[in-house]
Amino acid sequence: MSRYTGPSWKLSRRLGVSLSGTGKELAKRPYAPGQHGPNQRKKLSEYALQLQEKQKLRHMYGVNERQFVRIFNDAGKMSGIHGENFMILLESRLDNLVYRLGLARTRRAARQLVNHGHILVDGSRVDIPSYRVKPGQAISLRERSRNLTAVKESLDVNDFTPGYVTFDEEKLEGTYARFPERSELPAEITEALIVEWYSR
Repeated sequence: MSRYTGPSWKLSRRLGVSLSGTGKELAKRPYAPGQHGPNQRKKLSEYALQLQEKQKLRHMYGVNERQFVRIFNDAGKMSGIHGENFMILLESRLDNLVYRLGLARTRRAARQLVNHGHILVDGSRVDIPSYRVKPGQAISLRERSRNLTAVKESLDVNDFTPGYVTFDEEKLEGTYARFPERSELPAEITEALIVEWYSR
């Protein structure tokens, strides 16, 4: 199954969560799309709740189903809570960390930066968005990419950097300092429902 390339705002409204992280999608119309969107009151079954939670997280990180299952299985091999480990591995993706450092306004934009070869990891060019960054590794912009308009605009509006990454705005270089704690990960996700979905 390929990556979703349809209208992201409509999908955000369908799932009830801002997939871009900006919150703009739900600001004006915080209800499901369609003619009956504002008046939908149906109660979701347990199956539907689990599926919705899985789709929320999958679309939030822009991962296709095959990659998503692979990461879920890798998380099961780690010690600790399966659901939390799963979210930590998703957060450790290179495209997500580029977004967290403020070099891109959305994860989609961050993925494009990585794909186009603008990002270095420990000084080496990496153009694979799903590359799993390890704590202690440094993420920076290639010398020729430091004057990109999109990066400058993103840094101008970025007013928050999570505690598990550090960023030097002068060098345009950040470090994945440590694995994030659950309290630092998206609060709108109930990862236990996703574990239940895949444990059926």
